Amino acid sequence: MARDSVAKKKPRPVRGFFRLTMRYPELMSAKLKLAAAAAACALLLAACASVVSSRQATTDALTAILAGDQRSSEERARDVYRHPKETLLFFGIRPEMSVLEVWPEPGWYTAVIAPLLRDKGKYYAAVIAAVPGDKHITQRLDDYQARLAARPDVYDRVAVVSFPASGGDVVPPGTLDMVVTFRNIHNWMADDEASQVFATVYRALKRGGVLGVVEHRGNPAVAQDPKAKSGYVNEEYAIKLIEAQGFRLVGKSQVNANPRDTKDYEQGVWTLPPTYRLGDQDHDKYAAIGESDRFTLRFVKPSK
Repeated sequence: MARDSVAKKKPRPVRGFFRLTMRYPELMSAKLKLAAAAAACALLLAACASVVSSRQATTDALTAILAGDQRSSEERARDVYRHPKETLLFFGIRPEMSVLEVWPEPGWYTAVIAPLLRDKGKYYAAVIAAVPGDKHITQRLDDYQARLAARPDVYDRVAVVSFPASGGDVVPPGTLDMVVTFRNIHNWMADDEASQVFATVYRALKRGGVLGVVEHRGNPAVAQDPKAKSGYVNEEYAIKLIEAQGFRLVGKSQVNANPRDTKDYEQGVWTLPPTYRLGDQDHDKYAAIGESDRFTLRFVKPSK
């Protein structure tokens, strides 16, 4: 009897949109369609934001850039020795990356990398630090700036920064996808700055970032001169030097190898083209050898 005396609760009225959809189910269908469309748009936007150019697309872009009028005929003549397209593809460059080149002047590789990154990525030209009163360095920097200023349609988005070879940060830590440098290790060794340079590069790279290096390859049967006065650096010496800063070697390429280079010249690597330090003496002999034998290495900053 008590059970019968308990008042039954009335059902709560259904309000708002759900009340309407109970009476008009087609509204629920429309709402779901709108939600699905919004989700699809969000996924599409996320996908677009993460798109990275394929190797083939990058190859095609580099082919067009290498033929561009921002490069002189003298620079294009060096392609047979320097293999810029193959070298940059080996490093894994893509147009969307943030890439820093250490000591880019006079700009041989700037004319290739800067236009590749201009629209979607970022190119940092980390120039040699100015030295007041040093006419050679001052002229070098002035010439490089003049080159950039002459073609704003190509170089207007280049970020010129000074590279602190003796230590310090060139950009905020963890900023870069890639750092590249070409034929510079011997210069840093001559000034006892090689370790500091690679420590700076390590800090600048993101976790998983790439360091690409090209250098004149020394004779492994000859002990490495710590000052690299000949301009040649033994490959294993360079690997140990760079890995000592935390990098891990992940690839080697022979794309810039030259077995004709005997590496035993009185004037060192500068005997060969394009410098020809001996002038007309045996010019044809050294022209036939071509530019130096070079190692091409890819390192990464470990992800953990």
